[in-house]
Order: sequence, then structure tokens, then C-alpha cells
Amino acid sequence: MKYQFGVLLLVTLLGGCAATPPTSSSTAAAAAYTASPDLACALPGNCVNSRGTGDLQPLRFTGTPARAMDILRATLASFPEATVVRAEPLSMELIFTTPAGFRDQVDFRIDAQAQRIDYRSRSLAGLFDFGKNRSRMQEFATRFEQQSRR
Repeated sequence: MKYQFGVLLLVTLLGGCAATPPTSSSTAAAAAYTASPDLACALPGNCVNSRGTGDLQPLRFTGTPARAMDILRATLASFPEATVVRAEPLSMELIFTTPAGFRDQVDFRIDAQAQRIDYRSRSLAGLFDFGKNRSRMQEFATRFEQQSRR
């Protein structure tokens, strides 16, 4: 009986990871969310950002936005699972692919005036990420800080 309950619980949890993106009328809303400059998290169970109420802080830099982008690129070089999808002078979009094949989208926005980089990291599949986005962004922040000292 315990075994059956455990299997049922596992299937239920993993079923949330296999959820598909919104379709039909909500597709436009999903596209607007993806491109949103405010980096909001619509689903807090699979998303973290530097503008939320959590403990994740924006990345700080000194100098120009070009320097901030150079530090971002140097930091990304230490993450072989990251692929740059789009890069502009003040923003960058990446896809991180886990060894299990799950894909997470990370968006960075450089605020030149405040000398900060805000970000959002969200799972592209499922309702929960089991803390992966948070732990990745904490590690990213640590490596970014190390790169900015060089």
C-alpha cells in the first residue's frame, strides 16, 4: 500500500513537469509574458527573478553596459549547458538545458543608470522546477561577481 501511494505521488509530481505551454487564446498572453521587460514570474513554482520578494538580488557592475555584457558572456563561458538565443546591447536571452533534457529560459536586462542587471529564470516545462532555477541563479551570481573582479 505504501509503495502504491509513493508511485502515485511520483507520477503526479512528474506529470506537472510534463505540462505543455498554453495554447489557443492564451498563446498571445504567453508570448507577451515571454517578451515582457519587467521579468515577472507568472508561475512562482517554476520561476525566480531578481525583482521578486525572494533573496535573489540583481547582478551589480561598474562601468558601461558593454562591460556588463562582457562580464555576462565571460560568466556564461563557465556554463556549457547554456545557449545564447538572443543578445542585444542591453539584454540577453539564454536557454539552459539540464542533463535530463529539461530547458530553462533565462532573461537578463541591463539597467545602465542603476548599474545593475535584472534577470528571470523559468522552466519551459511543468509547474515546478524543484529549486533548479534558484540554485542556478545563485551559482551564476557567485561566478558573475568573480568575473567582475578581474
